Amino acid sequence: MSENTAVKTENQNEKPIISFQHVSKVYTLYRNSREQFSALFYRSKKLKKHKALDDVSFQIYQGESVAIVGRNGAGKSTLLKMITGVAFPSDGDIYVNGRVSALLELTAGFSADMTGRENIRFKCYVLGLKDAEIDDIERKAIEFADLGEYIDQPVRTYSSGMRVRLGFAININTNPDILVIDEALSVGDSTFKQKCKKRINELIARHVTVLYVSHSKDIQDFCKRCIYLQKGRVIFDGTMKDAVEQYPEIIN
Repeated sequence: MSENTAVKTENQNEKPIISFQHVSKVYTLYRNSREQFSALFYRSKKLKKHKALDDVSFQIYQGESVAIVGRNGAGKSTLLKMITGVAFPSDGDIYVNGRVSALLELTAGFSADMTGRENIRFKCYVLGLKDAEIDDIERKAIEFADLGEYIDQPVRTYSSGMRVRLGFAININTNPDILVIDEALSVGDSTFKQKCKKRINELIARHVTVLYVSHSKDIQDFCKRCIYLQKGRVIFDGTMKDAVEQYPEIIN
């Protein structure tokens, strides 16, 4: 398959669940906080710019499982932040249709003084979920995290592994339309990793769209399609099989 050629899927007669149309993202690089503050009032041509994404276009359809790969600095994190609504493009258009659950920084957003149970409900309220749905998610997340009596202890008392278990359990059980995973399975014990993989495969079987950023061989287990970023540009968009054959360096 030629470079930058999208995979044809049986869903392409449908409206894409994610669409990037000529998307670019430029960040301004500041030497210090003083220079950043001055930029609020004065424009300077001397400020350095970094183009994290450069004219990126692709479409992803419901039920696809897509690996997003590339070296550090290729633009993967910027792309994911745009899909999750954390960052916005400098140019181009982005369309995302559906509830996004992002396994990026699993422990981000936790209140250290709230219990695990309280953090589950808090995250659900932030997502705008209804009480009946929150009750069901709470039950499933507590069962999945398997923290025992610690679920009713403040999160500040948790080990890093326990926080990861709670973070994964919350995000994986919020009934997402789009699941974004950024190296989330690189942490935790082997038993919990297998539990997580099984749950992800269950979501894929239910036609949840999965975007998986990783350099491990796990991407071959989950993903049928691969988008390869290099210096902010898409250099390959094709099947996972072709990606591994043409670019064996994408997996460790």
